[in-house]
Amino acid sequence: MLRLPSGRLVRGRGLRRPFDPTAPAPSYAVHLLGGPPPEVPWESRWLRWPDFRLPKDHVEARAVLAEVWERAAKERVEVACGGGRGRTGTALACLAVLDGVPAEEAVAYVRAGYDRHAVETPWQRRYVRRFG
Repeated sequence: MLRLPSGRLVRGRGLRRPFDPTAPAPSYAVHLLGGPPPEVPWESRWLRWPDFRLPKDHVEARAVLAEVWERAAKERVEVACGGGRGRTGTALACLAVLDGVPAEEAVAYVRAGYDRHAVETPWQRRYVRRFG
């Protein structure tokens, strides 16, 4: 779970790990995957984003992440990829930028508050810096 400076909470998750049935279910999730996501019993959206890469459509990615940020103000939201670090960390860093964290500091913010291995590749780090 990442707490953004505004107080919004966004859960990051790796889809290869089973969902914890004792955890509260999100009302909305975005799956960052190269192929179709698994079925879930809550509202979800698929953003095409191959492993270790960047989103296939940068304009769509910005719109989807803006929607996640907006919904996080009042809803339980989740961002998830296969392992929960690279793509998820990159998306969380972009959400931090939308929330007011300077783009140059967003990766460090996510690594400190979510996972120290988040945002795995140099091009993912560049993507966050340019997201601002």
